[in-house]
Amino acid sequence: MLQLVTIGWMCVELGVALFAGIRARSVALTAFGADSGIELLSAFVVLQHFASGSISERRAARISAALLYVLAAYIVVTSALSLVSTRLQPEPTVLGIGLLVVTAIIMPLLGRAKKKLAAETGSRALGADAAQSNICAYMSWIALAGLLVNFFFNLAWADSVAALLLLPIVLKEAGEASKGEVCHC
Repeated sequence: MLQLVTIGWMCVELGVALFAGIRARSVALTAFGADSGIELLSAFVVLQHFASGSISERRAARISAALLYVLAAYIVVTSALSLVSTRLQPEPTVLGIGLLVVTAIIMPLLGRAKKKLAAETGSRALGADAAQSNICAYMSWIALAGLLVNFFFNLAWADSVAALLLLPIVLKEAGEASKGEVCHC
C-alpha cells in the first residue's frame, strides 16, 4: 500500500513540478520534477520486486544512476544558461512553491513509514526506497528555498543557485546507484 501511495504521489509531483517548472523557467523545479520521475521508477521497481521479483534491483539501480547523471548535466547546463541570459531567468511560481511545501511535509512521513516497514520485513529494496523518499524531502527544501527567495525578493539567480545546491545530492545518489548500492540517509 505504501508503494501505491508513493507511486500516486510521485505522478502528481512529477507532473506538477515539470508543468510549473517549465512554465516559470525554473531550473530548480524542473530538476526536482526530473528527480521525482527517477524516484517514480524506483518506487515502481520496488513494487514489482514485491509483486513478482521480475525486476532486478541492481539493474534498476544502474538505470537510475544513468538518469541521475543526465539530471546532473541538465542542472549544470541550464543553471549556467539561466545565470548568464536574462531571457532564461525564472519567474516566481506559486504552484511550484505550493507543491514543494506539500512535498516537504509528505515525503518525510512516507520515508519514516517505509523505513519502519523495511525494518519489520527485512526488505533492503523498501529500505532503499525509504532513503529515496528522504532524499526527495531534502531536495524539496532546497528547491523551495530558491523559489521563495525569487518570489519574495525577485532574485532570479536564487533558483539556479538552489538547483546547483541539489548537485551534491544527485551525484551522491548517482554514484551509489551506479554501484548497485542505496543511500542510507
